[in-house]
Amino acid sequence: MNISYNWLKELIDLDLSPEDTAKALTRVGLAVEGIHPHKDDLVLDIDLTSNRPDCLSHLGIARELSVVTRSALKVSGATSNKVPEAVVGDDIVTIQDTDRCHRFTARVIRGVKVGPSPQWLVDRLEALGERSINNIADITNYVMLELGQPMHAFDLNKLTENRIVIRTAKPGEKIKTLDEVDRKLDETMLAICDAEKPVAVAGVMGGIESGITDDTTNVLLEVAYFKRENIRLTSRKLGLASEASYRFERGVDIENLIRASDRATELILDLAGGEAADIVDVYPERQPKRTVPSADISSAVKRLTGLDVATDECERILSSLGIARIGNGEFSSPTWRHDIAIEEDLVEEVARHAGYEKITLELPPVFAAGEYQPNEQSEKKIRSLLQSYGFLEAISYSFIDTSWDEHVDPLWSLQNGASPGFVTLKDSVIDGALRMRPSCVPGLLDSARHNLNHQIRDIKLFEIGKVFIDAAEESGLPIEKKYLTLLMTGGNLLESTDKPIGNIDFFDIKGMVESLSDLVGVSKIEFSHAEARQYRRGQCAALHSEKKLIGIVGRLSDGPAKTYKFRKPVYLAEIDLDAFFQQSGELPLYRPLNTLPISHRDITFVVDPKVEFGTLHKALLENRSVNCVNIGFYDEYRPEVSTARSITFRFSFLSSHSTLTDSEIDEELRTMVSAITAKFEPMVDVQG
Repeated sequence: MNISYNWLKELIDLDLSPEDTAKALTRVGLAVEGIHPHKDDLVLDIDLTSNRPDCLSHLGIARELSVVTRSALKVSGATSNKVPEAVVGDDIVTIQDTDRCHRFTARVIRGVKVGPSPQWLVDRLEALGERSINNIADITNYVMLELGQPMHAFDLNKLTENRIVIRTAKPGEKIKTLDEVDRKLDETMLAICDAEKPVAVAGVMGGIESGITDDTTNVLLEVAYFKRENIRLTSRKLGLASEASYRFERGVDIENLIRASDRATELILDLAGGEAADIVDVYPERQPKRTVPSADISSAVKRLTGLDVATDECERILSSLGIARIGNGEFSSPTWRHDIAIEEDLVEEVARHAGYEKITLELPPVFAAGEYQPNEQSEKKIRSLLQSYGFLEAISYSFIDTSWDEHVDPLWSLQNGASPGFVTLKDSVIDGALRMRPSCVPGLLDSARHNLNHQIRDIKLFEIGKVFIDAAEESGLPIEKKYLTLLMTGGNLLESTDKPIGNIDFFDIKGMVESLSDLVGVSKIEFSHAEARQYRRGQCAALHSEKKLIGIVGRLSDGPAKTYKFRKPVYLAEIDLDAFFQQSGELPLYRPLNTLPISHRDITFVVDPKVEFGTLHKALLENRSVNCVNIGFYDEYRPEVSTARSITFRFSFLSSHSTLTDSEIDEELRTMVSAITAKFEPMVDVQG
């Protein structure tokens, strides 16, 4: 934001030099990035945060300096008796969409003479980067820069029936804006229309057909307040940004409209002549006054910042900023400050002007012994185990691009059999990232691509973070769940070397999940067939414990893999930590080691493709003999010609009483194998 030093001196008694003014503004959080000369003036380049739209004007900056200099502002209402009084309403203005247009004022000024602006006005606009157009257009820009309120002047004679209708645009309606570009509107956009057609895109830019020209004699001056979310949406859709939209989408002062209209009317009458009619003020629903509770502001400042600021000084600072005490326990929140809502906001205002540099370092007071949050110890053990296996922890953004809408099935939807919507941001921090993540997968894939771009091929990452589901709870807020997400690709590295000892496959990520289950005591986990859009069909499994879905594991689907240009398969696992920890059992008890020898037998089954591994493995476990202590996967072979595959299981036998003989083991094994082949005949047979 460019601010004229000479202009500031007209609004406030300013004894500070331009350099000292820059230091004073920077000190209170309005960073001045440079001072640039322009003729006999100096221009301050101020970097403003998005929550301070009140400072997008000379009035707002002068208000901040009034606290520093303890001087009163010189700005008031209109200074000329030539400006008529306001009237409540007239047929000249109709608001059809009161949700998007909260207030609209219009004033007709007849008999004006359009021409060049005086040199002082041209110089002032040029100093701030605005080009001179004509005296009427220049005045509207001048008042916007002075008071922060955008406005627009129409040629009254070019408005059908000489009236204004504020309504939602009809699908397919078009308007040629002042930049001489044809714009196509839709039903989400607010338009300022005459009796027939749009004459301006509300809050963004006027139309060229109703604009001021040298032949204009009668002017309709519009000053309005529009819903800022809609202005931002319209500006983004049209790819059209303006000084007006920049201010409207951040928030202007709804109670500043009359003063801005009076100020512009006064200047028009002085510089272009004419006669002004009464102002039409259509204000369907007056905004309620906002208050902020604070019984003892000085104590609050001390508690939150450590600064000792007397109550009188606190109230002087707040009062100079327009935040007045209205009772023993409340302050008023001015209409030009949309960011003042709670006591902490009041404390911030006092701290800014008292001096952030005065805040000292000290430890906060301790009133009770600390304690671990639920599951914190378990999460700590998970982090430790994963790091011991070579995983690195990633922390990614909680918002993702809308392109993921078609590529992710949230684990929550698989658990609940529903397809919730996405939590959408009104204002994205990153361009295009409008969704709160329903899965941590997109963030981990971004991290993997970043590593691959730096020639790191063997990657193991994990993230413990929250995901967001648009399925309202009783509070009306979206659901937040904490997930553990794993990513593996490339090869397994030999310890203390960079040499891979084999490519990572599905069983590596599955084994990692099983190790985590053993760590936290989740027993009887089962894997079953599952489908989700982020995983490749046929290489995706759901993780169950006690018949409850707690996670999903598999290979990344081809669509995202091609988008990210991954050359090697990427394997992922998502685990709902709350559900995961709920399944954890009792702490393990000590049992003496069995000193008797364990015996192993490997059996290979020829399996039809219709039989899932998990189904076969579960059947084996259900039919195992007394002395069969474990049945685990050993190997798999898929012939290129045959559609059947061979799966080898390792059977482990151990008795707690005596050493088992070969005949005893063979008999138990024969019984189990016969039961399985009979159950699945003819889809399962024993090889050889």
